[in-house]
Amino acid sequence: MATAQAAIEIDELPGAGAGATIHVSGDWTFGALRKRRYRLARIAADLQHRSAKSLRWDLTGITALDDAGAVWLARSLRTAEQIDVNPRYGAMLTQASQGLLVERAEGGLDPLAGVVRVGRAGIDFWFHLRDGTALLGQLVLDLFRVTRRWRDFPLLELSANVYRAGVSALPVTMLVGFLIGVVLTYLSALQLKRYGADLLVINIVGIGVVRELGPLLASIIAAGRSGSAMTAQLGVMRVTEEIEALSVMGVSVTARLVLPKVLGLAIALPMVSFCTDIAALAGGVLIAKLTLGITPAAFLEALPRAVEVVNFWIGIGKSVAFGFAVAFVACHYGLRVLPNTDSLAAGVTQSVVASVTAVILLDAMFAILLRDVG
Repeated sequence: MATAQAAIEIDELPGAGAGATIHVSGDWTFGALRKRRYRLARIAADLQHRSAKSLRWDLTGITALDDAGAVWLARSLRTAEQIDVNPRYGAMLTQASQGLLVERAEGGLDPLAGVVRVGRAGIDFWFHLRDGTALLGQLVLDLFRVTRRWRDFPLLELSANVYRAGVSALPVTMLVGFLIGVVLTYLSALQLKRYGADLLVINIVGIGVVRELGPLLASIIAAGRSGSAMTAQLGVMRVTEEIEALSVMGVSVTARLVLPKVLGLAIALPMVSFCTDIAALAGGVLIAKLTLGITPAAFLEALPRAVEVVNFWIGIGKSVAFGFAVAFVACHYGLRVLPNTDSLAAGVTQSVVASVTAVILLDAMFAILLRDVG
């Protein structure tokens, strides 16, 4: 006879701060918990941050319970005030909470607290690495699959993501690029003017913008703007169980939702980076004229000699990698969102932080690998 999987469902009550009902169902035995222990542990950890008074636990859906399940539930029900449970299992939960759980002594300094935190961080990193590797492999398989059957490729979703991440992001990225060009040129001009090396400002601004600042600024803005939107979109679909519905209908979630986002941002970000370069150079031309007296014609004439073409292509190539990384990290965190609003907010925050960190790490790697180029 097949066993029912242990499950926890959160039923949010209407109204802000109204609380929620936690429905616990299925077989809570050692064999059933072993298959879903990581997902259940994430849900339990999320519930610990919520007020115990606002939660009502409905345990009437439990169909089987052993010592392992009783201990697991007793840990989650330590501070619970509203519990509905079948009398058949109530005695087991009471025994587990009184006799099997060892309360940690309060007060005092735990000498191993730092080791525990490092260990937990290492475990979390391993889970992210494992899930990220699995997602990357699935994307590669989906890409090969759609190359053989182009009719299945979600072209509409791809074009929509290119528009949202590219065209609609141009005003803010170009404005930031223009201001960065103004600041960089002004600060460089102040220093170079002391040594009579005014023309070197073209080299500094040109290489700094085209090779480094343009792709980096566009990527960071994309992480905060487009990356957070991708995580929120997938997270809301997880909360409303749309992702589960797609899986039930046999639709590949990665091919339909993740692949268009990753490819869309990888295509759009080089174009956004190019426009950011243009805006930043325009700011440099303006300040060079006002502070150093270098005319726009002289600036543009000297720019090709100061900045080799290979630097431009390095910047474009880095933009492709940054776009892929931002979208991939955003989708990774979006698919890990649990079906509740608190997890959604935390997932979006973690997504932006991880995306920016990934972009900076990739930029450092490119700087080391391409130090002798250009």
